[in-house]
Amino acid sequence: MTTDNIQKERIAKRMARAGLCSRREAERWIEAGRVSINGRKLEAAAFTVDQNDKITVDGNDIPALERPRLWRYHKPPGLVTSHKDEKGRDTVFDKLPEELPRVISVGRLDLNSEGLLLLTNDGELARRLELPATGWKRKYRVRVHGHPKEADLQQLAKGLTIDGVRYGSIEGTIDSSKGANSWLTISLREGKNREIRKVMEHLGYTVSRLIRISYGPMSLGDLRPGAVEEVKSKILRDQMGVEKFEDDKEAPKKGQRPPRGKRTMVNFKKQNSSPKPASNGWKRPTLKARSAAKRTD
Repeated sequence: MTTDNIQKERIAKRMARAGLCSRREAERWIEAGRVSINGRKLEAAAFTVDQNDKITVDGNDIPALERPRLWRYHKPPGLVTSHKDEKGRDTVFDKLPEELPRVISVGRLDLNSEGLLLLTNDGELARRLELPATGWKRKYRVRVHGHPKEADLQQLAKGLTIDGVRYGSIEGTIDSSKGANSWLTISLREGKNREIRKVMEHLGYTVSRLIRISYGPMSLGDLRPGAVEEVKSKILRDQMGVEKFEDDKEAPKKGQRPPRGKRTMVNFKKQNSSPKPASNGWKRPTLKARSAAKRTD
């Protein structure tokens, strides 16, 4: 993804790589007459640009390309995964630290879902990580009302069709049952809108809590609700095939302090080797959950 290797690319892709929006949204902006190339309003998205073209949106230059970056974010329940919400509800992006650049999410978690959400400044990277062809497994801890049987898990593994929508094979294991509720671990590779809630409801079990604990090689780990931690560039290159950006600088050597004023993401794993219970009652997903009577989704 270095600028030296870029010859020509579609304008929508260039806008996505700048972190402005998705390719699809870029095409809508072009149709609305918001995008200009070298001073001329663009009339169609079928247009290619290079690094020498001057691109503006609403009269403002689009950001220069930066190295692709990725963050792990622990989404709490009650936030919408959207930059704007028509109902005026709080969004994920309202609650992010101010020092983060403009980011977009890799996929979504619905309002009442929680756990790992990946954020990036590169729309093209987000698109790549969302594609089912990437083959990344998304794993969830799920609390349901009722006691699923092995026969239910076999139906999930075969795939289900609900209201004309086909849901592919879903892996599920029953972790525990206590009282009226059960905890399961569910894994899938293509997350359609509210997929887990819909398939479990179809089987007769209402989901009362849903926590994403991993997305491909990225895991939630000990990241606390609302916390953000950047993924190292080396992992982006090794795990995601992101090419080394021309402005990448070597990380400080062991024992060497970063330059003054350089922001460092907090590593909760190192600082909290023996985590204490949070004051808001949060418990790690692998621990026994709070009872449904104390909180409803």
